[in-house]
Order: sequence, then structure tokens, then C-alpha cells
Amino acid sequence: MSAPGYAPRAAAAHLLNGVLIEHRLLSDMVNSKDGPLAKLPPQGKARAQSLAGDTLRHLGRIDIVIDQFLQKEPPTSVRNALRLATCELIVDGIPPHAAVDAVVRLVKNNRQTTRMAGMANAVARRISEHGAEIWADLEPTELPAFLAKPIRNAYGADALAAIELAHENGAPLDITLQSPADTDELVEALEASVLSTGSLRLFEWGQISTMPGFEDGAWWVQDAAAAIPAQLLGDITGKTVLDICAAPGGKTMQLAAAGGDVTALDLSKYRMERVQENLNRTKLKAKIVVADALKYRPEELFDAILLDAPCSATGTIRRHPDLPHTKADLDLQPVLDLQKQMLNRAASWLKPGGLMVYCTCSLLPQEGETQVEEFLKAHPDYEQLPVNAENFGLMPEWIDDQGGMRLRPDFWADRGGMDGFYAAILKKRG
Repeated sequence: MSAPGYAPRAAAAHLLNGVLIEHRLLSDMVNSKDGPLAKLPPQGKARAQSLAGDTLRHLGRIDIVIDQFLQKEPPTSVRNALRLATCELIVDGIPPHAAVDAVVRLVKNNRQTTRMAGMANAVARRISEHGAEIWADLEPTELPAFLAKPIRNAYGADALAAIELAHENGAPLDITLQSPADTDELVEALEASVLSTGSLRLFEWGQISTMPGFEDGAWWVQDAAAAIPAQLLGDITGKTVLDICAAPGGKTMQLAAAGGDVTALDLSKYRMERVQENLNRTKLKAKIVVADALKYRPEELFDAILLDAPCSATGTIRRHPDLPHTKADLDLQPVLDLQKQMLNRAASWLKPGGLMVYCTCSLLPQEGETQVEEFLKAHPDYEQLPVNAENFGLMPEWIDDQGGMRLRPDFWADRGGMDGFYAAILKKRG
């Protein structure tokens, strides 16, 4: 019989091995029907995912602590077991006997490492005794050089340090309301605070599906930064709107709730099934189209288009701490080419006088400001309209000289931060 709490820890170890050994995305493993979380109850799934995520979030500091007590480098799976234990001991503050017992079981239950269980036990015990004092003197986990360099070049060393701190602090839960009229009621029911952008923010929460208003479709989970681009299209009541790269559906639901006649376009059939489930829950309507945006041909032009383009996702590391570990370098050219192609295609689907919002959850100017600058040079029939910071609850300094919106994880640091995002409003002349 397994010890209480062992199954979530074993699943967390599988997740960590998947990211750090096989370079797989956490989201792929978490959502897999036969993945390491498949047989766990909801509470166990949440614990496994949280433990793996927190371990990755603090990985730099965790490894420094472990290294103080190792005499030679163990196999990665053993180090990962020690990483989980260190996270539980220092970040979560659980009783030492539970964390130590778990790391020993993880190592012993692997035929290739069972002989190292004694070593793992000794190291984990020393971490439980001395790890916290070492931890207290360490800086937040740094980004890998291939990510740190372009971010430092774009925003400076101080901003890079602040972004790394935001990544280690993690993210609160932000939700978007279907109807702003429900704000006061849900603030009280959820014990949430209202952000200037209109999103609600929670720092403590339980199982999402059991929270007040979720089953009724009154709200959905969406980072405050990610909720802004759809608002930049302005009043879309009765207008035809195309949401490109629509999954997982937060922006689609925003556009539908705002009164738009929405077409949601995405390449992934599986992800679009999730979008339809969310639409059903919220009782909102949108036309679902599963197609490659580079091959899609609409029957008519649209009044408005939202293009949330594929990107490096460097703005979402605070929510997805596995991202820096799934690749060894930053090869942007393929995604830059795809963004340019998608922009060019979308530009031909917009009515004269219509608005297109281009956005990415990237911190890299090549995927945002530079992409828009090159688009405008190639499309003289388009102009960029400035984002009005006051209208959307933003700080004026978050709007660049060309009128684009540039958000970073270290913004709102005293309120829990936000995802990194870029967005620009492009108007077709006519």
C-alpha cells in the first residue's frame, strides 16, 4: 500500500522527468488521457501539477541548495526526486518526515536507482536541516541565457531581474466576467479584488469548477493581460468578428459576450472542442471553424479581426515555468515567418474601415513592435491607431511611441503581476 500523499508526488516526478529529461510541455502531459495525472482524483491532480510547477519555478535556487550536499552527480531522475523534496521542504514548508519519505520511495521504486535510496535519504535529511538558511541568501531563479539575453537587450538588466522575480512569484487567478453587472456580486462571493482593466483577481482559490458562478457560465479563467486585446476592438455589437488562433477560447467568449457575430478559427480540433465546451457552459454562441489560417478562405470580409498569433510565449513563463526547459535555444525565425504570413492573410479578410488587433504573449520586440512596423511598410492601406491607456485601465507608460501596448510580468508587481503581452490596433483605410 502506498503512503498517504505518495501518488501525487509520484505523478509530479513523472511530470518533472517529462519536462527536464524529455523536454515535453507540462500542458501536454497534464491534458493527456493516459498521462501521469489520468488516474488521480481532482485534488491529487491539482497537487501534482502544483508541486511540479513550483519546483520548476524555483529550479535554480533548488539546485544550488541540493548541490551543497551532493558528493557526485546522480541520475536526473534522482535529482528530480530531490528537487521535489526540496520544494516541499522549503517552499511549501511540509513536515520533513513526509518529504524525506517520499524522495526515498521515489528513488527506491525505480529499479535503475533503488541502490541510491540511502544517499537520497541522507541528502534530503540534510536539506531539511540546513536548506532553508542557504535558500534565504539566494537570488531568484535566473532565466537561461538564450532567453535572458534578448530580454535584457530589450528592457535592461533591472527589468530582467524584476521579470525573473515575477516568474518565481508565480501568478494569481484572474477571471473575466461575462457581464460587468455581476462584478459586485462575484467580488463578494469569490473574495476577489477588481483590477483597473475589469478583470477579477484571486490570490486564494479552490477547485475551479466548484467556485461560485463557474458552472453558471458567469466567468472564465483568463489572465488580466490576455483579456485586454479583445477590448481594443471597441464596440463590436452586431459586427462580424474573426478570432484567429481562438483556442482555448477566452477571447472568443469575450467577443461573443460583447455582442459580436463571432467566427472562431483554430487549427486544433481537440482544442476547439474545449472552446465549444466553454461556449456551451457560458451559453454564448460562435461559429467554430477548424482550419489552417494559411489555407482558410472566408465567404465574406469581416468587420473586425483579432489575431492572437503563435509566438515564443515568453510572456507567460510565470504561469508556465516549464517553458524555459523545453528547448535549448531560441530559434525565432520559423515563428516570425508564420506571424508575418498570418498577418498578411488576415489583412485581406478585413473590410475597409475595419479594425484588426494583432497580439502576442511574447516579451520579444521581434514578435510584436518589429512585426507591426514591417507589416505597415508592406501594407500602405493600413494605419496603426494608438491604444488609449485610460480607456482600458492601463498606465500611460505601457503604451509605446507608436501607440502599441507593451505589458511585462513585472508590471503591477505589488498586485501580483501580469503576463507579458504586446498588442497593436491596425485600421484598414477606406
